[in-house]
Amino acid sequence: MKKILFSLMAIGALLTACDPKEDDYSNNALPIADTELAAVVTFVQSDESGNPQADGNYFTFTTKPSTVVDIYALRADGSENLLSHGTASGTFKYAPSRGSDSQQTLYVRTMKGDGTLVTAEKAVTVFVPGELEPAVKLLASDAHGSKTWKWDTSAVDGCVWGNMGYCGGSGADVALASNGKWWGVTSEEEFLTQLNHTEDGAYHGDGSLDATMVMSDDGLSTTYDAQGNIIRQSAFKVENYDPNGEWRKGILKTTAILWPYQINAHDNDPENIIPGEYEIVYLTADKLCLVYPDKGDYASLGSWGEATFWHFTSNTDLTGMTAGYEGSKDWTWNYDGEHEVWGNMCYCGGAGSDVGLNWNGKWWGIVNEEDFAGQLQHSHDHKLHGDESKEAYMTLGADGTIVRHAADGSVINSGIWEMTPVKDNPWKVADLKTTAGTILWPYQINWETNGFDPMPTTFEVVYLTPDRMTLVYPDGGAFDSLGAWGEATFWHFKAK
Repeated sequence: MKKILFSLMAIGALLTACDPKEDDYSNNALPIADTELAAVVTFVQSDESGNPQADGNYFTFTTKPSTVVDIYALRADGSENLLSHGTASGTFKYAPSRGSDSQQTLYVRTMKGDGTLVTAEKAVTVFVPGELEPAVKLLASDAHGSKTWKWDTSAVDGCVWGNMGYCGGSGADVALASNGKWWGVTSEEEFLTQLNHTEDGAYHGDGSLDATMVMSDDGLSTTYDAQGNIIRQSAFKVENYDPNGEWRKGILKTTAILWPYQINAHDNDPENIIPGEYEIVYLTADKLCLVYPDKGDYASLGSWGEATFWHFTSNTDLTGMTAGYEGSKDWTWNYDGEHEVWGNMCYCGGAGSDVGLNWNGKWWGIVNEEDFAGQLQHSHDHKLHGDESKEAYMTLGADGTIVRHAADGSVINSGIWEMTPVKDNPWKVADLKTTAGTILWPYQINWETNGFDPMPTTFEVVYLTPDRMTLVYPDGGAFDSLGAWGEATFWHFKAK
């Protein structure tokens, strides 16, 4: 069955519950029946540049006679995706996510003079890109159109490029534990000493730890130096992809990766200084590890001959990391029997990853589900709802829906979410906005003594990987007090 998932880009006024207000519609000229409303509204579709396009994703609408209307679509869970509110004419964008049906239904709603609502359906055809191949979803993002990769300095010993023994076994061990590594480069200064491996002996800027590799969902890879200048660009594709492959997941074919050089190729394989293909030994939403054996001798796997490795990371695919690539993803408490999952901390600033990985700034917290029973003063109704359990979970959908579940799977609350990236900020990677009460134990600590709302709707995502997510909320939402060491609440989650 085809999954109909609506792009986050199409969620207009995401967190506003827009109930029609009578005064919004007071100027409506005439009473109108359900059967007449569809004819009152006219759509003109265009492309991004405003050129008429029969299946365009950009809509201009008018009403005749002039009638104030709401226009919305329905998400997969039946909730409204409001596209335009309370106007007689206007514009909006509607772009269903990849794999959706191009035939869509938009709903037009207005209010009659007696206060009753009238709703009509309008069938439209919109452009919907085809499903991406699974590997391309990970490399280029299924939701954002492109994905930015950088050198992964978190690799063991900080080595991002170098040589290794062509060891075989688990490719994940190469990516996560640098299995087989002999030697590697850790900085731009060290790259500058390795120009003998380049095709022309010159430095092109891709040894900078701020250089980037952008892979787009149309199959184009582009590398940039730290100033944003293009270094090289070429198409890319993945062949023989097998996500369950022990050593490799597939072959990446492109000439445009950062520092694309086979090590020691001038001596051993001068015709293939830039191989143009690389083994993908590890690939997730945030990590990519490539290997190329000396002279492309894949048959020698396990011989411990020389090979080249590359370690890359990305934090730009927020939807992929948060909602996965199958439509939705479940998150639960990161209970490990030792560390706190919810509690208070000082709003310390610094590196958010230190909060996510080392609980930096923590004052106090809960380490098991039984502890929540002693914290009912922090809930809005002084009751447990089942989301304190290690079996409780919240489901974040790529369509922008969020559902909070008790341990038995029953729904406690549901709503919508949106994550906005924050660039070049050591404290946080994104801001998460949700309907109130839709994350697990959604309460800011000590709200009851400070006179704050119990359930925030905006959270700082200070740490995010496909496996872990840490949220922080400063006392009363005082985000501008970062570094003042005031009280804040933290949440530690893991992928279920």
